[in-house]
Amino acid sequence: MTKYDQLATDIIARVGGRENILGLTHCVTRLRFKLKDERLADTDALKAMAGVVTVMQSAGQYQVVIGNHVPDVYAEVVRVGGIETGTGGDAPKKMKFGDRVIDLISGIMMPALAVMCAGGMIKGLAVILMITGALTDKSGAYILLNAIGDATFYFFPVVIGFNAAKKFNMTPFLGLIIGAALLHPTVNGVDLNFWGMNFNASYSSTILPVILMVALAAPLERWLKRVIPDVIKTFVVPMLTLLVIVPLGFMLIGPAANLVSLVLTQGIEALMSFSPILAGLVLGATWQLLVMFGVHMMLIVMAMIPLAAGQPTALLTPIMWVSFAQTAVVIAIWLKSRDKKLKGIALPAWISGIFGVTEPAIYGVTLPRMKMFVLSCIGGGLAGALSSGLGLVTYRMGGMGIFAIPGMLSTENASRDLMFAGLCLATAMIPTFIAAYVMYQDDPVTNAIEDAALPGGSRLERDTVLTSPMTGQLVPLRDVQDGAFAGGALGEGIAIDPTDGRVVAPADATVMTVFPTKHAIGLITDTGAEVLLHLGMDTVQLGGEHFDVAVEAGQHVQAGDLLATLDLAAIRAAGYAMVTPMVVTNTGDYLDVIAELTNDATITAGAPLLTLIANTQDAMEVSAHAVSE
Repeated sequence: MTKYDQLATDIIARVGGRENILGLTHCVTRLRFKLKDERLADTDALKAMAGVVTVMQSAGQYQVVIGNHVPDVYAEVVRVGGIETGTGGDAPKKMKFGDRVIDLISGIMMPALAVMCAGGMIKGLAVILMITGALTDKSGAYILLNAIGDATFYFFPVVIGFNAAKKFNMTPFLGLIIGAALLHPTVNGVDLNFWGMNFNASYSSTILPVILMVALAAPLERWLKRVIPDVIKTFVVPMLTLLVIVPLGFMLIGPAANLVSLVLTQGIEALMSFSPILAGLVLGATWQLLVMFGVHMMLIVMAMIPLAAGQPTALLTPIMWVSFAQTAVVIAIWLKSRDKKLKGIALPAWISGIFGVTEPAIYGVTLPRMKMFVLSCIGGGLAGALSSGLGLVTYRMGGMGIFAIPGMLSTENASRDLMFAGLCLATAMIPTFIAAYVMYQDDPVTNAIEDAALPGGSRLERDTVLTSPMTGQLVPLRDVQDGAFAGGALGEGIAIDPTDGRVVAPADATVMTVFPTKHAIGLITDTGAEVLLHLGMDTVQLGGEHFDVAVEAGQHVQAGDLLATLDLAAIRAAGYAMVTPMVVTNTGDYLDVIAELTNDATITAGAPLLTLIANTQDAMEVSAHAVSE
């Protein structure tokens, strides 16, 4: 569950449920719903909800005002409700096919990251307790701990089926059942006879087979909902969807994966005979991809045959180093990144990676950053080539990650094998770590915002003066024709009805955000004030037309620097008021926000406009002294 999961669920329920939502976009502070029937929405309940500032009904939209974190809430509402995103403020980015595939996989995996990390760390804990002698592999405590850790990964298709169904806008529990059907013990990894043909596929710990099946099921379910009568569709639609998709998956996807796996295994064996070093390079570099596509099981089976007979195998050893290369990349990112959210994901990911569980690292950290994922593949390939070149083989199945090394030690030359394993481990981790640390860069916006924050909270201990961003008539915030601004729900400030289309920076600051429709700019001043400039009323509807923004997110500006140029005449001719609120969204961090109102209520861009009184004891005494005089 994410931070805003419950809030998103409650908002959907209060606007009349998923079936009452025709469309959803967001602007810089509010969710903008298009509802079938606004009378079904419980406006009073929404206004009373923690996390909702207020509700407004304007411009044919049902607007739920959230505040600065509206993009995060919007993402959760879309995810929880399975809502197809609209246009306007959240127009989807155009992506290449490969980027779309990665975005799809990452989007499906991200909600499961926490449990993946937990499963990996529990598996590592169980192995440590066994290695240290605290538990035996036959003890009930060890068996239970191992089962808890294994469950996350063995039953992964169930989790992925649920998440994929949400991503494909399908009934989530239908995706869950598809994943569960693939893992049923009577059909998973056993021979099934359909019309005289045998099918056998194993789906445990895989992800792409169930994603493909859900991708096929989603349009089928939507079509069935259109053609099946309402009186029976509740149970007939899921029944028919399962009857078509699950057998189709077993007969097509499973055998296709097995065929690819068999061809790859035969190719690797032939390559091993021709050149063990080249085979180790290929196997180590591609192993993560083989696992992702679920075509690795045949190779595992082929390697298990000699091990079961007490014979060593060279097939497994090259892949043992891949997790260390992946872990090295994540450690580098964890050390270098200043993104607190990313560091929070990376820490448990590299800890579980040490024990060979790399799913959290792949899907949460490196795959969304493709260069980092490629680096891990290169590191795995180099270590795989070295291990094959040194003649390292696997004598017995050990654990995963660091605990796989004992399985490579022979009784005759254990010290030599341990030295070779150490060389392979170093090859997988050291150059990969160095390359990742040098190449990795945080998102520039994240860095710029971190740079804007002074240490120890001192940035908020100074009074701040904000100058006017525009030339025009001053309008008290309470007189703005927008309840969210007029009521001060988004922060204290003032508004300007401009006579000139130039918008300039009100202080030395970093641009936090430029909204895609260009009608709003968020800044954080060098003293820590968070300032929102909302250029006009409901101008989000213009989609950026008549707005020319001169800055981008992450850019540092000086007071008076040009932020944007507006065609005031064209915007007003289109029917929009250009009253522009400037509000301090972290007003609560200050003792007071004082507006400089002149007698004629006009102001020139660059003139002092708002004074933010720091919330310190000294500031309180100064303020009290000023009042007494």
